[in-house]
Amino acid sequence: MKRVLFKVIVPAVIIAVWMLTCYSVCNKAEGFDWFLYWIIAGCPFGIRRMCLWLIPKNFGISGSIGVLALNCIIGGLFGGVVLIFKIIGIAGELISIVTGHFWTKSPKVEI
Repeated sequence: MKRVLFKVIVPAVIIAVWMLTCYSVCNKAEGFDWFLYWIIAGCPFGIRRMCLWLIPKNFGISGSIGVLALNCIIGGLFGGVVLIFKIIGIAGELISIVTGHFWTKSPKVEI
């Protein structure tokens, strides 16, 4: 039960709440902005990887803000891919839990 809670339910709820929050931001009168949704939804999953590559130091205030903005944009694009793989991983874990409860492995009998 602990495995189901921490590997399936909690990550799925956090991702769903974050994506619903991003949906209301990207829904405009002209239509839905998919590119902005991709960047905003992926930003928390990719920004920590981008801050390892582009570190804003030895710049002025405008250079540091520019590097942080670039980190957010590129981190959001990478994070969108990471988000897709996390959703696939959650689905795979759910499938392995469900199939593990229905089919049990029988021990091998040597003849």
